[in-house]
Amino acid sequence: MGTVFDDRRYLIPFRSSLLPQIFTDVLVIGAGVAGLRAAIEAAEQGADVIVLSKDSLRLTNTAWAQGGVAGVLRDDDSTRSHIEDTMVAGADLCDQAAVRLVVEQGPPLLHELIDWGMQFDRSDAGELLVGREGGHSASRIFHAGGDATGAELERCLARRVELNDNIRLFDQCFSLDLITPSDEPGAPVLGAVTHHARFGLQMIWARTTILASGGAGQLYRETTNPKPATADGLAMAYRAGATLADMAFVQFHPTTLYLPGASRSLISEAVRGEGAHLLDDAGERFMVAVHPLAELAPRDVVARAIVQQIAQQGGKHVWLDCRHIDGFQSRFPGIFAELSRFELDPRRDLIPVHPAAHYMVGGVRSDLQGQTDVAGLLVAGEVASTGLHGANRLASNSLLEGLVFGQITGARAAEQARTNGSRTGPVSIVSDIRPSAQGEIDLADVCSSLQSAMWRNVGIERNGTKLHDAVDMLTFWARYTLDKIFDEPRGWEVQNMLLAGSLVARSAEWREESRGVHTRTDYADAEPRFRVHDLWRRGTPTPATTPLVEEVPA
Repeated sequence: MGTVFDDRRYLIPFRSSLLPQIFTDVLVIGAGVAGLRAAIEAAEQGADVIVLSKDSLRLTNTAWAQGGVAGVLRDDDSTRSHIEDTMVAGADLCDQAAVRLVVEQGPPLLHELIDWGMQFDRSDAGELLVGREGGHSASRIFHAGGDATGAELERCLARRVELNDNIRLFDQCFSLDLITPSDEPGAPVLGAVTHHARFGLQMIWARTTILASGGAGQLYRETTNPKPATADGLAMAYRAGATLADMAFVQFHPTTLYLPGASRSLISEAVRGEGAHLLDDAGERFMVAVHPLAELAPRDVVARAIVQQIAQQGGKHVWLDCRHIDGFQSRFPGIFAELSRFELDPRRDLIPVHPAAHYMVGGVRSDLQGQTDVAGLLVAGEVASTGLHGANRLASNSLLEGLVFGQITGARAAEQARTNGSRTGPVSIVSDIRPSAQGEIDLADVCSSLQSAMWRNVGIERNGTKLHDAVDMLTFWARYTLDKIFDEPRGWEVQNMLLAGSLVARSAEWREESRGVHTRTDYADAEPRFRVHDLWRRGTPTPATTPLVEEVPA
């Protein structure tokens, strides 16, 4: 991709022999739905497991998820319909095998969650309540606490982890880099070098490592993601030699609360599923003329329509009209409370909304067992690219994906721990990084500039000139940032963000078409030659490609 991004194998200098040594069968990096479900599965199959959480469990993308989890649990729905909806939303870039796997294996895992004590919303008669969201042709979205599904899912899984003596949870623990015995791409992963807020640097050696580190929303000035979502896992995997795929595809959620000076609070898609309308400045619904599903069109369609509407009318936002929804406060208590903080009442007021970066569709390429092209490294959840989402994730498929691939990678990691008779590591690793002689930079300024450049040039609508300039800007900032040695997490985060942001921009510049969440104003249509997954690996300046998996393997 370019020497400035490829020269640095590790973020910090260290000698492995001088650091504290910790050993485990399975190391799980990330404590959202995918990471916790993987840890539970591996531990229940007898493996010793360590889970690393960068911050607290309250600050995962899973815990922040307002929307529900999709699944076919009703007789008036079908897996075929869910598969078709996922494929349509994915804009002809989904791997059918991955879609079928997740849709078919998801429902038993939802029933398992119920058995574990997850409190899905129910009617007075005790029946599961079900809703509908954009892109779904049937009601198949299950919620907890109205708009707090992710928080309840995190609680349920964390409680299950707490009860398992085979699992150790290290919170406030930053994973700097995956350990490999050599710097060459393809060398096996042996664990991770980490920094704990209390204990400092540590070497954690593992027979198998599962990367479940979540997303990259903090690449953008406007995002629904919590502060820890700084693309660390994507950057770690790239430096370790794993292949990343489809990095151009970043999903923008259509509706976040837009108030100057306030953080961008998510207004769940379930609100539109309950009948909320999007209005222009004249008070007219504009989505009716855009798509047959109107406000329930796939997210890329709605986000793009909002941006275009704002450009036509001027201003900074459009309006979400919830005034006709009965029982808004009881149905969406968290959103109601957040709006109340700004003296907005959805029962009488229009809500100003604007899109924001929400979900990383691309990620570390893996097969249907979660295996990357680097031995010893599995991936699950948002950080992974399995082909499930294609060019645009269908609403509420993310928590489902985390459950399914968490279970799959946990089982595979436990199996690898059993078959690998001798514990891997430790080996002698020396990361020798000399202090930089180049000019100093202000880290906060670089971070702010990076986020603004990504939002303005690699956002909802893109063109070749702006993408090329964004690549140049990121490369310039990287030249004076990636050469530095930082001793605290913020510096490491910005270095990771520069690397991941450059991959997103380069992939978007390469993909000369419009498909799913990737809209090029200079290439308005989807092109058959780009109906492929683009693959990026350290040391390779241009992407390789691979065709779609059309059929389920026999």
